[in-house]
Amino acid sequence: MTVGDEPCDIYYEQTGQGPDLLLLHTAGADGRQYHGVMAEHGLRSRYRMTAFDLPGHGRSDPLNTHLDGTYSLTTESYATVVLAVADALGLRTPVVCGSSMAGQICLDLAWRVPDRIGGVVACEAADRVPGRTVGWARHPLVNQALFVPEWIHGLSSPTSPRRWRDRIWWQYSQGGYATFAGDIDFYSGDWDGRDKVVEIDTDRCPVVMMTGEFDYSCTPEMSRATCDKIDGAHFRRLPGLGHFPMAENPPVFATHLSDALDHIGV
Repeated sequence: MTVGDEPCDIYYEQTGQGPDLLLLHTAGADGRQYHGVMAEHGLRSRYRMTAFDLPGHGRSDPLNTHLDGTYSLTTESYATVVLAVADALGLRTPVVCGSSMAGQICLDLAWRVPDRIGGVVACEAADRVPGRTVGWARHPLVNQALFVPEWIHGLSSPTSPRRWRDRIWWQYSQGGYATFAGDIDFYSGDWDGRDKVVEIDTDRCPVVMMTGEFDYSCTPEMSRATCDKIDGAHFRRLPGLGHFPMAENPPVFATHLSDALDHIGV
């Protein structure tokens, strides 16, 4: 497909039948985070689920701007990729679900293109999350295959199954140089939805926000405060979950996701 004016091979996976549900991964990661959710029979029987890897993530090719370590994700470039993938795959008014930086782009899409999507499930998201950039994530003398997964490991709930938390660690150890840092440039830098979220029309694009109780990057209080600014939005605190709810305990998250989709009406 084409991203902006540049050709790019995008890797995606798809399962299930029904209305389209587009699943977006977190910073520095890839679509494998949703394998557990996409394997849930209850969801597969109700929805066609699609997960893809952003350019330069997982098995998707990088854009030219990704190869020299100066990659920096912006709100505009992020929204452009998500919408281009949805168009290329022929997804019809998909409900978009994402966590962390992906939760924030969900809020942006609800504001930006309310008639092109069927609703959003914005997890671990807020209108502004400052203070999460760190120079070591791009420093050439720091082993990012160790630093990045160690830095984010505590964001998972300590009560989530160890095998799932270990998978998150391992997947984060595989990101390309400065990929995580470039994504955090959006998550805790370029993204500022304080003026946008108050303009979201939930009659055109329903909004559900969900945040794990153990998330200290974007706390439940931060998410609830953002949700309170969106007339008609619904918030749910996720007991026993952290910053990566879809990946750290997929069966539990699938239940919350199913309830959120029921609330949206799909």
